[in-house]
Amino acid sequence: NQTAFETDSTEVKPGFHTTMDKLADVVVRYGKTTLTIVGHTDDVGPNAYNQRLSERRAHAVARYLESKRVDSMRLAIAGKGESQPIVSNNSESGRQANRRVEIYVEPVTQG
Repeated sequence: NQTAFETDSTEVKPGFHTTMDKLADVVVRYGKTTLTIVGHTDDVGPNAYNQRLSERRAHAVARYLESKRVDSMRLAIAGKGESQPIVSNNSESGRQANRRVEIYVEPVTQG
């Protein structure tokens, strides 16, 4: 049961670099996609603080992807704070699962 972030941290754990490297490679190769990066936190700490923390986590992932040649114009960033847990925060493993960033890959639509 891994998480991409330690408590109160915005540093992406090295164990997730390989996954993000593969994603960046695909996105760079196939130009007709955009990424929406959404940060999340557990419920430890004040709600307003967690909202900012979730946004900083999304920014950290975006910066990492940009360092792998993903065009920043193709990245959208959002933070959901503690508002969308995927499991209960009543255990450490639950809080760990909720400290995450979700990345949505979407096709570019011509408007």
